Amino acid sequence: MKTTLRNITLSAAVAALFAHTSALPARSAEAKEVQSPIVQIALLLDTSNSMDGLIEQAKGQLWKIVNEFIKAKQKGRTPEVQVALFEYGKSSLPAAEGYIRQVQPLTTDLDKISEELFALKTNGGDEYCGWVIREAVARLAWSSSPDVYKALFIAGNEPFTQGNVNYADSCKAAIARGIIVNTIHCGTEAVGINTKWQDGALLADGKYMIIDQNRAVVHFEAPQDKEIARLGVELSKTYLAYGVNGREAQLRQSAQDANAVAMAPAGASYNRAVAKASANYRNDSWDLVDASKNQDFKLAELKAEDLPAEMQKMNEADRKAFVETKAKERADLQARINKLNEERNKYVAEQRKNQAAANTLDSVMVSTIREQAAKKNYRFE
Repeated sequence: MKTTLRNITLSAAVAALFAHTSALPARSAEAKEVQSPIVQIALLLDTSNSMDGLIEQAKGQLWKIVNEFIKAKQKGRTPEVQVALFEYGKSSLPAAEGYIRQVQPLTTDLDKISEELFALKTNGGDEYCGWVIREAVARLAWSSSPDVYKALFIAGNEPFTQGNVNYADSCKAAIARGIIVNTIHCGTEAVGINTKWQDGALLADGKYMIIDQNRAVVHFEAPQDKEIARLGVELSKTYLAYGVNGREAQLRQSAQDANAVAMAPAGASYNRAVAKASANYRNDSWDLVDASKNQDFKLAELKAEDLPAEMQKMNEADRKAFVETKAKERADLQARINKLNEERNKYVAEQRKNQAAANTLDSVMVSTIREQAAKKNYRFE
């Protein structure tokens, strides 16, 4: 990499952008389509040397991406958001595989996506955009429904033409399956056009975006922020881990709470709390409260050793009542967060009136997702 990108801001409208394994796959898209709309987004991030800033902002803005769909509706229904993550361009990845790694498949496990983002490291390499697009199109479980918003967001700064996989062929193959390719060039508009980042987007009905790598993301602090973040941490106390991998998943949740707090200046702790108060944050594969919402889940059929320690000596009726109590606590906390967030949104709207829009990644991604999802009959409140 030749360009230093320390303050790149990655975010915006999508991420939730989750099964008893550490990498929890998305539920069958075809099975879910009859029940609720689906949004599928893949993030393809350059992890070569100069991309530390990009990765840092991706960590802090995942929750903001997911939150774009909290109040989105398609035909009156709230969508399930699935997010996938690829990295490319790092020299420690296998050269024979194009310096590409599928970090996570399409999934609703937001904590796992966050965990993987925080684990990403950069080093020098070659960035093969055409190759990573081809891999994402071929390997991910994309829905075949024309009603599903399916999009790739690829970010980087080296020529789009690198590698022996033709980018044009990859982009055409993507849009042939209804998958939009959005390109985010970390540099000037002219350089991005000359190095074919714009062309890649045009070939796949996508949007070509550029960002000002020297401008940090703007997070408007509001009087409600600290209380919203605190309530988000309290929400984690309502989770009841069960099953062989429940404890591991709960520890992951706690770790991502801490990671969000560490990135509070970028708005991560606030955005994570809002995400946890929404339907997009669902952990029925390891949490009894979420699992109990499924009609086919039977609490009575679980073995005592698979339950949280505090429930193991309870009888069946007490276990049921305990889960219901935690469910009520969670609903109350979520309602408080959502109310505070409504107040916060009004406050921030006033603050934004006199501020010019920043050409940062979070702003361009938000506008892009809203524009494209609207073509799939999504309405944003």
